[in-house]
Amino acid sequence: MCVAKGRDRSRVCDAYSMALCRHLDAIADVVPSDIGCHECLATGGHWVHLRMCVTCGHVGCCDSSKNKHATKHFHATQHPIMTSIEPGEDWSWCYVDEAVLQIN
Repeated sequence: MCVAKGRDRSRVCDAYSMALCRHLDAIADVVPSDIGCHECLATGGHWVHLRMCVTCGHVGCCDSSKNKHATKHFHATQHPIMTSIEPGEDWSWCYVDEAVLQIN
């Protein structure tokens, strides 16, 4: 697992973690795009859990949700990493490398 803090996240990840995810440079200081799933709020849809793109701040619903907007955002933009914004969760996911990350 990669524990990354601050802006230069690659410097705090060990060689093993870097091998798991090659996209840590995509992490930016972002602000959530909405208080819920951006697309579901626009269409009146519902979500199960929320994920935020760490490249642009887009908030989308998880794959347990009907519309899977977080994954659709990845496919549309190729932004590789999303993070859970659920209370009490502190994990992220790299779609490209299929790696679970911890970026604090």
